[in-house]
Amino acid sequence: MLNSKELFARRAQRTRSALRRKSTGMVRLSVFRSSKNIYAQLIDDDNGVTLVAASSLEKELRDALKTGADKAAAEAVGKLVAERALEKGLNKVVFDRGGYRFHGRVKALADSAREAGLKF
Repeated sequence: MLNSKELFARRAQRTRSALRRKSTGMVRLSVFRSSKNIYAQLIDDDNGVTLVAASSLEKELRDALKTGADKAAAEAVGKLVAERALEKGLNKVVFDRGGYRFHGRVKALADSAREAGLKF
């Protein structure tokens, strides 16, 4: 019997392998969700480099948000990562939800990134 961490890692690996088959060299928007904050980064898997990152821990967001662990924080992080990506000329990405279900904070981040101009 696998424990919850092993099941999570298995789901994340399944998601990433499916993205690798379909992405054909596109940048990956990866989401990490902790109990207190949310993080997003654009990763170039070909070179193994993080191109853009944003989180609810950043000073400009920390002052404006009530907490880093709600949908409002996720929306702000999604908008911020999309703005930074567009500044670097990245507008097409694949969304990597990791082992998380696509609802709640993860969905809010994805929706706000789409509204800000990212295509996935």
